[in-house]
Amino acid sequence: MDRKQFIRSLGLLSLTGATMKLNSLNEIINKGENTETMPLLFVGHGNPMNAIEDNSFSREMKAVGKKLPKPKAILMVSAHWETKGTFVTAQELPPTIHDFGGFPKELFAVEYPAPGSKWLDEETKKAVTKTEVGFDTTWGFDHGCWSVTKNMFPNADVPIIQLSLDYTKDAQYHYDLAKQLAALRKKGVMVIGSGNMVHNFGYVKVNGNDFNAPYGHDWAIEANEKFKKYISEDNHSPLIDYKNQGKSINLAVPTPEHYLPLLYTLALKEKNETVSFFNDAPVAGSFSMTSVLIQ
Repeated sequence: MDRKQFIRSLGLLSLTGATMKLNSLNEIINKGENTETMPLLFVGHGNPMNAIEDNSFSREMKAVGKKLPKPKAILMVSAHWETKGTFVTAQELPPTIHDFGGFPKELFAVEYPAPGSKWLDEETKKAVTKTEVGFDTTWGFDHGCWSVTKNMFPNADVPIIQLSLDYTKDAQYHYDLAKQLAALRKKGVMVIGSGNMVHNFGYVKVNGNDFNAPYGHDWAIEANEKFKKYISEDNHSPLIDYKNQGKSINLAVPTPEHYLPLLYTLALKEKNETVSFFNDAPVAGSFSMTSVLIQ
């Protein structure tokens, strides 16, 4: 029985005249026996316009999304939610946040009405013992989240929560925290990191008017290839110790927020799983769209 049939059948039941709330429905739907281990993703989200433009990157996101098993819920780690401490979004219907400026009105009109998940909030809080996980009711889905999920899960019918990045902590801390989420993958939860491996606004160079035209400075290409080599070899130590891997990587990661979501994805990889790359291209000189699928 699929989700729609299940909800429709619930509507036919008389439950002493009471109406079931959305969060109760989500809790019932999401609970259940363990599933096959869900895939992992790190998605280079790049330009927010990828959410509404038909281009090579949006098409590839859509193609990958169609091949993925449908998760019971998604735990999203986005570059665009940094906090002091660790929090998860905790609303029945999280708002779509347009956390940018200077874009066309069509982008500001985008809404991504996926539900939240009280069940996943609680499961995440239980799983993480490294720190206290707080419930946040002020944030929602930032563009690091919805510009990806709109392409990969266009029906907005998969419950999503976001996990914040504690900006006071180092890369090793985030990698270790991510490992504590491993059990969620066997409960139908897909963990997705959203950022960019190479992300430096200080060296942007756009050829013509197309931000997505493939182009990378030599150092950006070098850094991206190093990252891919370490990822393919399951060599996570230099990825955690990224600050000491040479000039190209220092230029690629001048600030950590777009890089750390990658570590959340890699930390959860199991030994028998394979890595593949998609949208593997540099853009605007100092960004890379390189994305990772682990399954």
